[in-house]
Amino acid sequence: MTFLEIEGIDSLQGEVQISGAKNASLPLIASTILAKNEVKMSNVPNVADIKTLISLLENLGAKTHFENNIALLDTSTLNQTIAKYDIVRKMRASILTLGPLLSRFGHCEVSLPGGCAIGQRPIDLHLSALEKMSANIEIKQGYVVASGKLKGAEILFDKITVTGSENIIMAAALAKGKTKLLNVAKEPEVVQLCEVLADAGLDIKGIGSDELEIYGTGGELLNFKEFSVIPDRIEAGTYLCAGAITNSQIKLKKVNPEHLGAVLAKLHQMGFQTLIENDNITLLPAKKIEPIEILTSEYPGFPTDMQAQFMALALKANGTSIIDERLFENRFMHVSELLRMGADIKLNGHIATIVGGKELNAADVMATDLRASSALILAALVAKGTSRVHRIYHLDRGYENLEDKFKALGAKITRLEE
Repeated sequence: MTFLEIEGIDSLQGEVQISGAKNASLPLIASTILAKNEVKMSNVPNVADIKTLISLLENLGAKTHFENNIALLDTSTLNQTIAKYDIVRKMRASILTLGPLLSRFGHCEVSLPGGCAIGQRPIDLHLSALEKMSANIEIKQGYVVASGKLKGAEILFDKITVTGSENIIMAAALAKGKTKLLNVAKEPEVVQLCEVLADAGLDIKGIGSDELEIYGTGGELLNFKEFSVIPDRIEAGTYLCAGAITNSQIKLKKVNPEHLGAVLAKLHQMGFQTLIENDNITLLPAKKIEPIEILTSEYPGFPTDMQAQFMALALKANGTSIIDERLFENRFMHVSELLRMGADIKLNGHIATIVGGKELNAADVMATDLRASSALILAALVAKGTSRVHRIYHLDRGYENLEDKFKALGAKITRLEE
């Protein structure tokens, strides 16, 4: 088992290039099930989750090649429609194969998903939507067994769901007739999926809004064009927090500032300034780090995937910060690990109260999920002494070349074997 050893430092400096978005790449990879041609994707991050989903496609019979952040995916050779537990258990996003497999073949079996233990993320919204599209759904021995020729329908999502929106968008692509989706997630990752499908020939209206109209092809596969994955806004936000927690000037390259509106707004409220030039963002130190109030919500609100990193940053603020986590009920598991480093954090249900300005001391800590892991790294950067972050396989699911990028900013971070 590997772990990270991180020595506390005074400041960072330098620049880091942001990778393609993991959360955009995953539905895009799944969408190639709808393609009649080999699909070329560039700017695909080389992280564990990506390799897991590509392996799943291979198990279904696809021909794949992934090298130098370029994925070549040919699903014309698919000969299986069963997404087996051995792969799906590693990652919740595997459920994204359900919609396109059913839409293309009229039958599939997908194991119920695994992934980060950050709370219940049921797929009932996916399943009820598919049933409205004339699918027959059963749960058998841990698998979703789906069958039927999909037909267009009007579907109102009871709550905003990113993967649910993506799954049903893909299901509607090859369905017969018009599908109208209401209360659709507006995350940049959902928008890119729609744009790629539209470029592939799908008639889809309302892209970027919470209401979509999709005119399915009635089973005709799509002709995908080559595309590049959008920058990872969560990775970008994480490195901005690294610069902020050490109160340093750092530069991020290859980002989309428009996708970071809520994150940049909170950094500005805390006293940091940013210089934006095309796809570069430079973070400038604050004269005084102010406390913050955060309420997580769906895009364009403050992303739940940045909550843990801002909690670490709030430990350096001059005053008391409040974080209200509205999306996932178990997403404060990093708090107990931060307490081991001397943090002053109190929890009351979904609200965390963080008292800043206390000295942090190095400790051995345990990563519990992907984003919590990055919060522990941030805290370790400013803790007195040398910390060790264990179970970093969580980090490897979503951050590409993490040690190299932190080292480029001057961090003292080393991957070691236990």
